[in-house]
Amino acid sequence: MPRGTLEVILVSAKGLKDADFLKKMDPYVILTYRAQENRSSVARGGGSNPRWNESFLFTVSDNVAELNLRIMDKDTFTRDDFLGEARIPLEPVFAAGSIQETSYNVVKNQNYCGEIKVALTFKPI
Repeated sequence: MPRGTLEVILVSAKGLKDADFLKKMDPYVILTYRAQENRSSVARGGGSNPRWNESFLFTVSDNVAELNLRIMDKDTFTRDDFLGEARIPLEPVFAAGSIQETSYNVVKNQNYCGEIKVALTFKPI
């Protein structure tokens, strides 16, 4: 059972399906590992190809082996739009210690709708 700290570097996304008709999307990401949740900043006007370059830390204390990234579009007057999600298996990073920037498919209703790029590092205790 791995125990330690998982660092997630949220780099960028590309090819996201545009949810806004009159302006560029303002995407952000909700990162979830077990009950731990972090939220990126909003990439204002980031459109279909936003960049974040942000780092997030999660405490790993059991064998939950998946990180969930939900990509959302920030809206001012209506509910934020769900653009898709990526589920990232963590066994490879637990075994190797780190995974360089890698693109993962973003899926909505089982349909491909873009890619999200992250780097992962696991530091055992």
